[in-house]
Amino acid sequence: MPTPTQIVTSHRPDLAPYETLYQHFHAHPELSNQESETAATISSHLAALSPAFTIHPHIGGHGLAAVLSNGSSSSSGPTVLLRADMDALPVEEATGLPYASRRRMRDAEGNEKPVMHACGHDVHVTALLAAAELLVRVRGEWSGTVVLCFQPAEERGTGAQAMVDGGLYERVGGLPDVVLGGHVMPNRAGTISLRKNLMASSADSLHITLHGRGSHASQPHRSIDPVVMAASAVTRLQTIVSREVAPDDLAVVTVGSIVGGDAENVIPGSAVMKVDTRAINASTRERVLKSVERIVRAECEASGALKEPEFRKTREFPLMFNDEKIVETLTGAFAEHFQELPHHFARDGPRLGGSEDFAILGTSINRPCCFWVYGGTDPEVWDKLEKEGKLDELPINHSPLFAPVLQPTLKVAVDAYALGALTYLVKQSDFL
Repeated sequence: MPTPTQIVTSHRPDLAPYETLYQHFHAHPELSNQESETAATISSHLAALSPAFTIHPHIGGHGLAAVLSNGSSSSSGPTVLLRADMDALPVEEATGLPYASRRRMRDAEGNEKPVMHACGHDVHVTALLAAAELLVRVRGEWSGTVVLCFQPAEERGTGAQAMVDGGLYERVGGLPDVVLGGHVMPNRAGTISLRKNLMASSADSLHITLHGRGSHASQPHRSIDPVVMAASAVTRLQTIVSREVAPDDLAVVTVGSIVGGDAENVIPGSAVMKVDTRAINASTRERVLKSVERIVRAECEASGALKEPEFRKTREFPLMFNDEKIVETLTGAFAEHFQELPHHFARDGPRLGGSEDFAILGTSINRPCCFWVYGGTDPEVWDKLEKEGKLDELPINHSPLFAPVLQPTLKVAVDAYALGALTYLVKQSDFL
């Protein structure tokens, strides 16, 4: 009986049409909770690919799940869920690519924004569709059920929970045995890695309104200046990590936006700060959030603010952990397929650079999860910058210049999805 890597190598579909499909997704991004065109394209592609897919649209918004079964999952094998997120970001693309996004959309607050797949979710969707074709081709080699989960609103941290709450598992006919996913990162294309336990930090985002008193710019003594209040808070917030978090721990506090006033000769009556925090353990997460609130309140009091500051949480991502048993199982399969050589497969690789809501698909139903990362940077570009000691100059996720090279990025992403599923679904598999 062929091994999963033999099956993937022998039956990988022609990826040229998927490169074209990727370019379509990249040129037509959609903001979180507005992914209707993307979902429709996914559904049409799956329907044309095989009548064997049972497609369930509109789960938790524009989420979509497609089920491919070889008999009853309870009697014929395990159920594996493969997840790809599909939303884009309010970023204006600056890559100069011929298929660059020129789209603009209105966000949840009604503001028109440029839109770009600046995080690589277009790679994830395309790769999962190609992996679906591979799995259809080799149905004679495996038994069980594959659930393809195309998730909305990852960037807001709400999409996974929305799909669970929207009846994902009731609609697909039951719970998966394992939940698998991956993410393209600005690592060297062709590389892929796994790691046990902690895979991604928590993330919490806050919208904070500071209340002052407006005045003419020529008479600041008549004001309570919220811009100065915000500036003082920004400076003091930087001491949370440097003075309140242990050196062997990790946290990040970033003020990503300050909005206060519209004219240079007017001191405004209020200002808004948007703050993002990250942590790698629950207690530090709680302590950092409390410190942010303490410092902002103290600065407002020191400035004589007319009202208490207002705090509103806008995003929330859990800590994400990889199941040790799944990592051990997939490490053997990935090492055989991708090979443990420089610029190929690495066990105990780095954590995800950002945060993810992926794990909710598993933790909400007490099922194990595993998430891997793979590179998207042109190898020639990587090697040149590495030689020059300038890897920090590489565009990373969320940059207007982030543009994964098509190959070998897509091939690695497709193989990982298919290999992850087949490792559990090949006939006579004893991994579960």
